[in-house]
Amino acid sequence: MAERSDQLQLFIAAASAAFEHHAVDTQARRSLSEIFSRLEEPGEQRLGQGSRLPACVHLETALAMAAFSDPLKAMRARFQAIEPLLIWRRRQDASGTASENFAEGHANAMIVGPGGLEERSDVWIGVSLMAPHVRYPDHDHAPEEVYLVLSQGEFQHGTSEWFRPGIGGSFYNPPGIRHTMRSADTPLFAFWALLSDRKS
Repeated sequence: MAERSDQLQLFIAAASAAFEHHAVDTQARRSLSEIFSRLEEPGEQRLGQGSRLPACVHLETALAMAAFSDPLKAMRARFQAIEPLLIWRRRQDASGTASENFAEGHANAMIVGPGGLEERSDVWIGVSLMAPHVRYPDHDHAPEEVYLVLSQGEFQHGTSEWFRPGIGGSFYNPPGIRHTMRSADTPLFAFWALLSDRKS
């Protein structure tokens, strides 16, 4: 049986508490219950150091804005402990809807899931960071998704208008729905948890 590092286990516990505290949507809470139930069984652990991208220069500013509730403070602290191990990556703009500064102005890191600290296919937990005034490309994916937002910023899904969850805001994306986000005058920082039909 795979063993999970103490630091990652502490982050997962803190993430579970923070998502649970801030998620109000019934579908989101159902999805989160299944996600963290599956995470009771560890997956294969990745060893080695992490790597950052230029957009990570905004990470300190983004984290400083995240102290909204005790669960968010705990999640932030546990994230900071594992962040040096994360591999930050860029997403390609396949839709042509991103802002011109998107490539250098964003970074994503998988914590649990493909290429994450724990390799698995059934559950993904990751984080997105964007510099000020960056628009993410429109995209969709089969797994359903719950966001937990730790900054200011605007989001859009389906045919909705742009909306602002605010710090501590959470919302649910059904499978296959088209969605995006954009930052304003400050960095955008958000965690996401995806539930796949497949189990690792």
